[in-house]
Amino acid sequence: MAAKLKKGDKVIVLAGKDKGKQGEIQQVLPARGKAVVEGINIAIRHQRQTQTNQGGRQPKAMPVDLSNLAIVDGNGKPSRVGFRFEDGKKVRFAKTTGDVI
Repeated sequence: MAAKLKKGDKVIVLAGKDKGKQGEIQQVLPARGKAVVEGINIAIRHQRQTQTNQGGRQPKAMPVDLSNLAIVDGNGKPSRVGFRFEDGKKVRFAKTTGDVI
């Protein structure tokens, strides 16, 4: 199945403690059905000190389920993603506006 959400997409959270917040996808984990979004679902992780890192308690973005994310269309509203063929190529488009992503 083709990926509806990809790295670099601007998304909005539909459910959970960060509902309504927006961010950019940093990493997609397709095997787990999750994605890591910048600034969303932050948890504190303890980091050991190294030569390059001071260590201590550091915030880290944890994965969010893909079903709780929706892509942001040109109007800044959440939208579902569809696929269509244009000039012989398969492209993603926002269902609310019809714009190619």
